Amino acid sequence: MCRHLAYLGPPVPLSTLLFDAPHALVRQSWAPRDMRGGGTINADGFGVGWYPTDGGAVVRYRRDCPMWTDTALPQLARATTAAAFVAAARSATVGMPVVETASAPFTDGAWLFSHNGVVRGWPASVAGLAAALPVTDLLTLDAPTDAAFLFALVRRKLRAGIDATTALATTVADVSAAAPGSRLNLLLTDGRQITATACGHALSTRDSGGAAVVASEPLDDDPAWHAVPDGSLVVATTGTVDVRPLSTVGVS
Repeated sequence: MCRHLAYLGPPVPLSTLLFDAPHALVRQSWAPRDMRGGGTINADGFGVGWYPTDGGAVVRYRRDCPMWTDTALPQLARATTAAAFVAAARSATVGMPVVETASAPFTDGAWLFSHNGVVRGWPASVAGLAAALPVTDLLTLDAPTDAAFLFALVRRKLRAGIDATTALATTVADVSAAAPGSRLNLLLTDGRQITATACGHALSTRDSGGAAVVASEPLDDDPAWHAVPDGSLVVATTGTVDVRPLSTVGVS
């Protein structure tokens, strides 16, 4: 399984979460603490996407090598400051390609998306869901992987005007019904709100110092970290984190 995180708060160097924290993402790439469901390390690529402080378009940096081997990344992370970003270290499912474009985060306009988990029975199990997507969406997937496909499902809902919480919750429900046993920890942000699901894998949140962090694993021993119960949806804004059962999303 992969490791991912999202940050929202006062501007900080990317290195704060990627390299400087005691259990930063780079350490999780080679020494993860919780790889339930398979895998031992996250060495099949990585990526980081951020929102420039000047309000410019989303910037993304992805590679298909282990995070700890990229000699340019530490300097880039120290020199880049952002108030919102998503980063991920990839552990590829057996049979899926190890290419740069398969690494999260995936982007569409202001959206950044990541997936930690696996779609069981891929691709036959979700062929019916794929058939409902526009052909152009399928032809322009970043990579022929379950993560890129999940983003296509989420993106279609977002483009239809569905809010982020409902888009993630209904995607998890649809894929779980088609491919039981799938692990669907999804992470989505537009730079103003982080929305995430805990479905089959670990997820933790931290709300302190006016900043919100959602991550596969705690980055340090701060007591502000809280484990998210399985089957939950997280909605985080600057300094606030709300956790609710996935089953209640859309229920008044």
